Amino acid sequence: MKLYGFWRSLATFRVRIALNLKGIAFDEVSVDLMQGEQRGEAYRQVNSQAMLPALDMGDGPALFQSLAILEYLDETYPTPALLPSKPRDRARVRGLALIAVCEAHPLVVPRVREYLEKDLHLAEPVRAEWLRHWMDSASAALELRLASDPETGRFCHGDVPGIADICAVAHVAGSGLFGCDLTPYPMLRRVVAECLTIEAFASAHPLRQPGAPAHVAGGRS
Repeated sequence: MKLYGFWRSLATFRVRIALNLKGIAFDEVSVDLMQGEQRGEAYRQVNSQAMLPALDMGDGPALFQSLAILEYLDETYPTPALLPSKPRDRARVRGLALIAVCEAHPLVVPRVREYLEKDLHLAEPVRAEWLRHWMDSASAALELRLASDPETGRFCHGDVPGIADICAVAHVAGSGLFGCDLTPYPMLRRVVAECLTIEAFASAHPLRQPGAPAHVAGGRS
């Protein structure tokens, strides 16, 4: 199994966690987002959308879009489950995941940042404020849901980590890369800290991947 990703890619981080939790062995092929390799013809043959990640299972075209990959893995490798068994619980978990995956992350990815810089000619401080605004908005929404819902337990939903936790952990990692202040979100920080005590989460972290620097200050994700 081959995972096309990059150490700073938050979407790749999500898939990496799921593969680790499921105990699925994989080889990761680095596609350097900072050098624009995702737009090269070689990678477009893997994913025509020129986005990370892509997962080549060896049985057909590579899978794309991280949340779709997570659900595919859960359906084909059912243990441990990443989604609860009850429909209402699954809806809550998916809702939490979508706050991070759909309401924040798409607004801070490289193609958006490049558009803000090169097409709209926004100065770096303005671009940084844009990034933090959308990441903080999602953090606030996650905090409200986690703190107010009785279904929250040790993890986002109960006492077993799942898709919502995977997405929350990647979101918080991205918030850190962009210099966001996470102090106002104690429940979110608690859940993420709990997840990172699990090696499947911790070993998937961007800063533990080949090519990652020891420290990252702001900027690209």
